[in-house]
Amino acid sequence: MRLLLLLVGFISFTSFSQEVQLKGRVVDDSGAPIFGATVILKKGSVGKMTNKNGDFTIKGKFEGEYTLEVSYIGFQTYREVLVLKKGKEYYKKITLKTGYNLDEVSISAKSKIQKIEALAYNVDVIDAKKLHKTTLDVGHALDRVSGIRIRESGGVGSDMSLSMNGFRGNQVKLFIDGIPMEHFGSSFQINNIPIGLANRIEVYKGVVPINLGADALGGAINVVTNTYEKDNLDLSYSYGSFNTHRTNISATHVTNSDFVFHINAFQNYSDNNYKILAEVNQNGNGFEEKKVKRFNDEYHNETFIGKVGVVNKTFADELLFGITLGQNYKEIQTGARQIAVYGGRHSKGNTIMPSISYKKQNFLIPDLDVKANANYNFGKEKYIDTLSRRYNWLGEYTVTSRGGELNYQHLQLQDNNGIATLSAAYEINKNHRIAINNVYTTFNRKQENLLNEKDEVDFDQPQKTHKNIAGFSYTYEGGDWNMLGFVKNYNQVINYSERREKNNSTDTYYQKMDRSENYFGYGAAVTYFFNDNVQIKASYEKSYRLASAIELFGDANIIAGNIDLKPENSDNYNLGGSYWLNLTKAHTLNLEANVFFRDANDFIRKRLNINQSENIYENVAAMNNYGVEAQLRYNYKNKLSLTANITHQELRNNNPESIFYRSRIPNMPFTYGNANATYTIHHVFGENQTLSLGYDFLYVHDFYLYWPEAGAKSDGKYGVPQQTAHGFNASLTLDHFQFTLECRNIFDELLYDNFSLQKPGRSFSAKIRYTL
Repeated sequence: MRLLLLLVGFISFTSFSQEVQLKGRVVDDSGAPIFGATVILKKGSVGKMTNKNGDFTIKGKFEGEYTLEVSYIGFQTYREVLVLKKGKEYYKKITLKTGYNLDEVSISAKSKIQKIEALAYNVDVIDAKKLHKTTLDVGHALDRVSGIRIRESGGVGSDMSLSMNGFRGNQVKLFIDGIPMEHFGSSFQINNIPIGLANRIEVYKGVVPINLGADALGGAINVVTNTYEKDNLDLSYSYGSFNTHRTNISATHVTNSDFVFHINAFQNYSDNNYKILAEVNQNGNGFEEKKVKRFNDEYHNETFIGKVGVVNKTFADELLFGITLGQNYKEIQTGARQIAVYGGRHSKGNTIMPSISYKKQNFLIPDLDVKANANYNFGKEKYIDTLSRRYNWLGEYTVTSRGGELNYQHLQLQDNNGIATLSAAYEINKNHRIAINNVYTTFNRKQENLLNEKDEVDFDQPQKTHKNIAGFSYTYEGGDWNMLGFVKNYNQVINYSERREKNNSTDTYYQKMDRSENYFGYGAAVTYFFNDNVQIKASYEKSYRLASAIELFGDANIIAGNIDLKPENSDNYNLGGSYWLNLTKAHTLNLEANVFFRDANDFIRKRLNINQSENIYENVAAMNNYGVEAQLRYNYKNKLSLTANITHQELRNNNPESIFYRSRIPNMPFTYGNANATYTIHHVFGENQTLSLGYDFLYVHDFYLYWPEAGAKSDGKYGVPQQTAHGFNASLTLDHFQFTLECRNIFDELLYDNFSLQKPGRSFSAKIRYTL
């Protein structure tokens, strides 16, 4: 925190360096802008990607002779030698000529991965801009990445978590522009954030960069949003099955004096009244399997993000003040399994989160880059359970005397939490770089049952955490290889209370408690290019994850707290490679494969409680996972794109004292994959008018709901059967407008996730989008 305060104090200082600014636009032979071209200053390998208007801006402390190189697949590479002087501004308009050259395509392929995928980390990158025409949210976009499975309990707004190489939920950390999402509130989750908010999504597997400042056990995902370089407007609306409505508005205005005004507003609404196959209670006369419609599953959320500030100033490349406001309403149809049916339970929540962010290259001294962010969430959550009824899946009910369907309550939680991050990176020279990062988070829950004042003593107990993650890294970047090493410190203080009995009495009292945890982790990664087409990677991390507030204290809904949880740790190993092949001038092929091994101790897993109505987290003494994942990509010019991936993993109980020693961890898929194909017809009705046709396929092998040794297969030990799903989409672009039609799960297959909870069947949606 001291460093953060010092940084804010320094913002008013003028940087001592004089930067060069190179701006330009890249167009084709007809003058149309080229979106996604790679622009590189070869000396020092500094570069950018052009935006949808073909524009780029490169800033830095440059002086002397540099080679400007611009490339894009399907066009000849442009090169020009520039002589740059400190403090000067330059502008270039570059026209790329249509054509192919094998050497040129190789250079283009390598330049695209130099930014992220050429890093030594095992990392995948989703180009979110290509998905802006779809109705996907960020969560379902991630479901297309090898090694990732999205787990959700239902339709729009349902509880969603993801699994990556055997780790899931909080073991994989989520970020937006490098800021942890874990305390953003229920109004801001990956399954209600539209894909239009993202520019790209970075997926780090096993080894996590220190700049993300996470206590992630097995990976991290960073959603990178749009930049604030120039004016833009993006409006979209979609309507789909189950009365689903989605709206997104994104607008940025940059004045001539570089003041920035940005808003992003989105909403989601759905009745979620899709049909499922369920066991229906026949009024005490047993159960009968029927296809029924969900009737208490309405969801809606509304979110507004506003930012104002300045860019491209001498004291700041970016200084933004923001506010995030959100609200949501969610009906609760089931418990942790479909055997529990509710007809009136629901929750409400809101987010009120001010923020500040600051970025500056060459801060005070040349080659020192600094970033800082801070936000605090004042939001509240409410859980309402007041109906004295017991429902079945037909919507029929009987009146009960106990009060409430599960727990008679109108519970209000105020999970006040804050985050402050500070990072700095210093480039010693073009080959050597060091960096530090610190992330501090705080959680403080205040709760009350608005229906029962007698609960005041129980609810007035401390539920607080203070967490600090610090890291230091060193990076070496050579001509064909680079490597890095890092160390992290994990610290957490937990404030809580325990109920105890008084001596020789049945009376009880609360004893306030404190617990402190402190650990060090470390890791290294290396990558080598044999040539422009072949790359190998290896990485390792000793990682720790401190139990989250929800795992420790529960969520007052379907998760019970476990204050005795210990931090989990893992040794994570990755070994992989990539191969780019240019079959002909028009055909390109990319193959990526990775083998991984995870050896975790005190592994935290979710299980059902005794009556199977709630989940609780517990430590498993030891677990390891080994597996392989592979991905194949094929492109023909700018017309046809094919992608397929497959993952197989062996997630095993490694506790010798357990009766299930070396058994598969239950409720976890072990073989799954995706495939998709897109064909684009250019100039279908005229210039800048295209038609895209897409197909996607999902496969999940059947997996165990309980320990495999517990019962015979005929008794249903697999629990969750094999799943396949097919989807189709068509998108027509007419200048500034896009019209999209989608069908998901074409053949109306039964799809399952956590503990056999069924997901929606066949659905249709239509979307209209306008960009400027």
